[in-house]
Amino acid sequence: MPPAQVKWTPVSEATGAAQRRGPFRAGDRVQLADTRGRLNTIVLAAGQTFHSHRGSFSHDELIGAPEGSVVATSEGRQYVAMRPLLADFVLSMPRGAAVVYPKDAGQIVQMADIYPGARVIEAGAGSGALTMSLLRAVGDQGRLVSVERREDFAVIARANVESWFGGPHPAWTLAVGDLDGIVRGLEAETFDRMVLDMLAPWENVAAAFRALAPGGVLIAYLATTTQLSRLVETLRQDGRFTEPEAWEAVVRGWHVEGLAVRPEHRMIGHTGFLMRARRLAQGVKAPERRRRPAPGAYDAEAMEWTPEALGERVVSDRKLRRVRRSLETG
Repeated sequence: MPPAQVKWTPVSEATGAAQRRGPFRAGDRVQLADTRGRLNTIVLAAGQTFHSHRGSFSHDELIGAPEGSVVATSEGRQYVAMRPLLADFVLSMPRGAAVVYPKDAGQIVQMADIYPGARVIEAGAGSGALTMSLLRAVGDQGRLVSVERREDFAVIARANVESWFGGPHPAWTLAVGDLDGIVRGLEAETFDRMVLDMLAPWENVAAAFRALAPGGVLIAYLATTTQLSRLVETLRQDGRFTEPEAWEAVVRGWHVEGLAVRPEHRMIGHTGFLMRARRLAQGVKAPERRRRPAPGAYDAEAMEWTPEALGERVVSDRKLRRVRRSLETG
């Protein structure tokens, strides 16, 4: 059976953006920040009421008000009302699969050099977090093919992307199936960039070579050192890509209060590793590396690559059904 594909009906990206400018309207997603920086996210609806342990206020007080307004509860607790940024939305949206954090999504867009009009293929789509950043980068005139093996994840990704953009995006094709099969079905197309966020990306090195144009960038997001090592060594053995580069991004916030300036006690530490390589021309082999590996660096012992073995949290079917119900009921 051929993999199922869903192509969005074209709609201007500006339409979705326009819905998030000007005064607040019913249906807008609004982020409320109190005086201690704590956040609440609501969807405005006429006649509805926001409740907290420090009083309540009517949504009608915000509908028609400009963004950046301050609203007070019945007990005087003040909130600043803003439309959430994409990073805010990603961290609060419904999810099935774990999301790519904004700090990593920014690195991927920049280090893969994803530009307006680029043709990009992404696997897997997960909950749609990285998809939204990629769509913003390629713009209306670009093309993004997102591949997801699990239909239940694809349903969640589709709902999140549509919620953020205010409707379908003209550059997006969502395909449910295996990456290699999808790439074979797109033989007539070549892509400028490929982004892999999957359990065993080394199994798709040949598919990446087929899909990418010469000079195209392959970038991967990997949760563990074992995955990183396996992918890098596979690319080296394949010989049709440049020498892989690997890194991670660590973000540490700072507390700034008068003369009390210090690092925050909490930080976003390790979330994943990033790896980048570029496709060589047809028939060209990468020059042999001059660097010698350390003794004992290579171990031929076979390993079983499963989510449990890699320490990943497995999403239960019950949770996925609950997330899907919440999306369907709004």
